[in-house]
Amino acid sequence: MEKHLEFDKALRSAKSILICSHVNPDGDTLGTMCALQLAVQKQYKKKADMLILSKLPKIYEFLPNINEAKSLDKFDKSREYDVVVAIDIASLDRLIDAQILFDKAKYSINIDHHTTNNLYGDLAIVEPNTSSSGEVLFKIFKKLSWEINLDIAICIYTAILTDTGGFRFENTNSSVLRVAAELVDIGVNPKELFKKCYETKTKNMVLFQNYCVGKATFLNKDKIAYTIVYKKDMEKFYAGDDYTDGIAETLRSITTTDVSFVVKEVDSKTCKISMRSKSSDIAKVCSVFGGGGHKFAAGCTMKYSCDDAVKKLLAEINKEVK
Repeated sequence: MEKHLEFDKALRSAKSILICSHVNPDGDTLGTMCALQLAVQKQYKKKADMLILSKLPKIYEFLPNINEAKSLDKFDKSREYDVVVAIDIASLDRLIDAQILFDKAKYSINIDHHTTNNLYGDLAIVEPNTSSSGEVLFKIFKKLSWEINLDIAICIYTAILTDTGGFRFENTNSSVLRVAAELVDIGVNPKELFKKCYETKTKNMVLFQNYCVGKATFLNKDKIAYTIVYKKDMEKFYAGDDYTDGIAETLRSITTTDVSFVVKEVDSKTCKISMRSKSSDIAKVCSVFGGGGHKFAAGCTMKYSCDDAVKKLLAEINKEVK
């Protein structure tokens, strides 16, 4: 049976459905999750639960039905769902403590577009050459001839918009632009969504990001740029988890820089890494530490102090930067 038909069969027969976004959620995982929840409601007249593992970034509060998503502490971890769908989750460790719900499910579905995805789950619909998980879901809907109303279109467009960096990244191609055009024909307002996703930073967030960029370190004739964000920095600016979004991209935008990364301290022995590149394969770098992502946009969590993490990252990055 073709995968989109298996997808339809599983959801159609399910009495209980859970849709999961990944930790530190972005526009792709959230937009795709909401699009699927709305479509399930429309097609099957049934309600799917939505799970967010970290605090919802304020810029995505506009997404239709996002207010119905719940944090993990609102779920019964012993519950066995008929179907659990992982959205935009390259590896199951990005579900952290919610992995138990995925593992307990009678049937599990994996919708993603990361090259490092190992095709986990009972049904894996993973398209590495696709711009976003939102585009993957859009193609599933089209194959099933499901109607895409304006709310669903807004969610999918948000997923695509944010994972292509406003249609600026290397994953922007004619295929995704045709999808975007179709969503605009449905009624999506590109100007409005761009403003919501990229032009709604608070003054405090802008000052925090400028501070982080201002203390960046440059190496190898400025080919490598990184900044460390300590917990004390976050506390000083009353920063939310989403305050670090975009810093790695800003550093990468420097003419001489090929690889940029942000090291965010979780505690004295744990930090989260967000890495970007223009031409080096950083998915390979992050995979060394159990992470992954795309060739030019990847990340990982490291069980080291920030300083030790930087040393280990630089040793791997220097193998890739020419």
